Amino acid sequence: MIDVVIVNWNAGMQLKACVESVVQYSAGLVGKIIVVDNGSSDHSMQLVENMPLVQPVFLAENAGFARGCNQGALHSTSPYILFLNPDAAVYVDTLPAVFACMESPEHSKTGICGVRLLDEHGHVARSCSRYPTATRCAAQSLGLDKFFPRLGAAMTEWDHLQNRYVDQVIGAFFLVRRNLFEKLNGFDEQFFVYYEEVDFAYRAAQAGYRSYYLNDTSAFHLGGGVSNQVKARRLFYTLRSRLVYAKKHFNVLGLLMVVFVTVVIEPLIRAILSLVKRSLGALKESLAGTWMLYKWLPKWIRSGRTR
Repeated sequence: MIDVVIVNWNAGMQLKACVESVVQYSAGLVGKIIVVDNGSSDHSMQLVENMPLVQPVFLAENAGFARGCNQGALHSTSPYILFLNPDAAVYVDTLPAVFACMESPEHSKTGICGVRLLDEHGHVARSCSRYPTATRCAAQSLGLDKFFPRLGAAMTEWDHLQNRYVDQVIGAFFLVRRNLFEKLNGFDEQFFVYYEEVDFAYRAAQAGYRSYYLNDTSAFHLGGGVSNQVKARRLFYTLRSRLVYAKKHFNVLGLLMVVFVTVVIEPLIRAILSLVKRSLGALKESLAGTWMLYKWLPKWIRSGRTR
């Protein structure tokens, strides 16, 4: 059986479509759909809280994606937990295929499974990644991975049309064995949003479990989701989580390199690109997100706390 955990923050009709897809295509495999509301103000929970299988969990404020997932997982009793983004949806064969894969003997040491993700145009998302390193983070900050994809963490050079083990599958569809999730104490709540699944996959690998990309089935993922509503804050959380990950997993030299390119070089590159494209909106969002990072950075350096 699979328990589905969906963390909602003002997802509106996307949340409704997501839950409906799980209810419709549960195939008798879903024990419960745990919808964690992160202090939404759009009344989106009213759209789903009375649906079959749904167990609503209300948090007083937006506690972040990692903490929301952990709160949802506390209510899980099934052998598997599927963390599903509210801007995602499953198809008729999604859950049976991924369940059969994880139950097969050859995948006894597979701890995490993701599937082929399709966008609104039916295109296959290149959603898997390699573990971040200091050089890969630097390549991303400098934009070098756009020209030389293998330098970066994102596996954009791969068409994602084969089954294979990978370092990390995206958190939009993240099926994990519950005993492994509990063994690792869930997602690290230092990550408000972004990088929490990267960190978890890395820790799972250290514990002897692998991540598997299943191309034999697919799910829908819009991408961006509700974070498109707050692009500057999304940039801030992405950069902040990168620094938190670097501090947790890199040596001192690697951390310093990531801090330098993230705090000094990348903002300049973003500003220049926005000016070249004559996009005042992108420039404002970039400056706003960077300013949030600058305000947060001294507190983090002094206390080591992310919240």
